[in-house]
Amino acid sequence: MRTLKMDNFLGGGKTMATRQSVDEFLQHCEDVIRFAKEQYNEAQRQEHDNDIEYMNAQQMLEQAVNDLAHLALSCNAQQREQLHRMRLQLEQLQNDMILLDH
Repeated sequence: MRTLKMDNFLGGGKTMATRQSVDEFLQHCEDVIRFAKEQYNEAQRQEHDNDIEYMNAQQMLEQAVNDLAHLALSCNAQQREQLHRMRLQLEQLQNDMILLDH
């Protein structure tokens, strides 16, 4: 999975996020969630066999939450609402991964 930088979403210096940049970021978040859920499900079945991938998934979730907070600063109200809903999903999965007896 590729790593994205906030400049990819803010256009390298623009102060207002575009609809396309928010859509791309939300797609990135969905990819991160999909990967993290795969690792979570794998950890439920195999316990400690995938520790590195599990930790990577947790780090990706954390980075997505941090990037989301940064992106939200340059969004309009509708975009912030979309990002808020995504943040809730990311944070719920983060919590689930932390609480899993892995």
